[in-house]
Amino acid sequence: MNRVDPSWDLYRTFLAVLREGSLSGAARSLGLTQPTIGRHIEALEQAIGFQLFTRSQRGLAATEAALELLPYAEALSSTAASLLRAASGQGGTVKGTVRVSASEVMSIEVLPPLLTALREQYPELVIELAVSNTVEDLLRRDADIAVRMVEPSQESLVVSRLGTIPLGLHAHRSYLDRRGTPKRFEDLATHSVIGFDRETPAIRSLLKSVPKFDVARFALRTNSDLAQLAAIRAGFGIGVCQVALARRDPNLVRVLSDAFELKLGTWLAMHENLKSTPRCRIVFDALAVGLKGYVER
Repeated sequence: MNRVDPSWDLYRTFLAVLREGSLSGAARSLGLTQPTIGRHIEALEQAIGFQLFTRSQRGLAATEAALELLPYAEALSSTAASLLRAASGQGGTVKGTVRVSASEVMSIEVLPPLLTALREQYPELVIELAVSNTVEDLLRRDADIAVRMVEPSQESLVVSRLGTIPLGLHAHRSYLDRRGTPKRFEDLATHSVIGFDRETPAIRSLLKSVPKFDVARFALRTNSDLAQLAAIRAGFGIGVCQVALARRDPNLVRVLSDAFELKLGTWLAMHENLKSTPRCRIVFDALAVGLKGYVER
């Protein structure tokens, strides 16, 4: 009896159910009906010979076997997306899809003007912007190009070091009018300080240069850099912001500039196999020039 390998559609459905936690959620995300999703899961379970999900009060719970298959299903999904992006760019002109990964602040505050100029010059170019502070795996093709705030360590990457972005403490003028301007680090103890809710290795490394910065006194903690920036702009208190971003807003004032400055290294990276792909090379070079200009300013 000839074995028939499960089709990609079944793995795509499996991944959607894992991510959504229910047949109905997976159906909505894929634009299919719930019975179809159910049939896909049953067919995949029959093909591989074991159960993938159990029902619970909270919906569908993944079995250990399903969780073991998760990274392989994600790799299939990433490969399929890369295939479609590659297919979209065939031909002599600069066209097709390029997936760019960048942090929240860079994606929202810095990249849009650069991407706008690219689109104006190459109207057949399509940009997928993956907004995340996590590091996308370029070797697995989760993205074609990544703007990174940590130095890439993987081999087989084309990497351009863009420089360092200075970070400083800033507050809105309305906050300083209400609470006064701190003159010393110790003065922060009487102020509303905005910061992170989880100390990652990258944050811990940055803070080594400012040992007096007391993270235990944060009045607002959040895992979003954009939320921190929004709180600074709203006058909640004093927080860390890219110096170049703060200069755009006359209402944002830098405080304790002599005592507090962090240097955020910035790199641009892509898989070396893409350096001869016109659409990826064009986007990489344009971002390198635009981001270097931003960093230098």
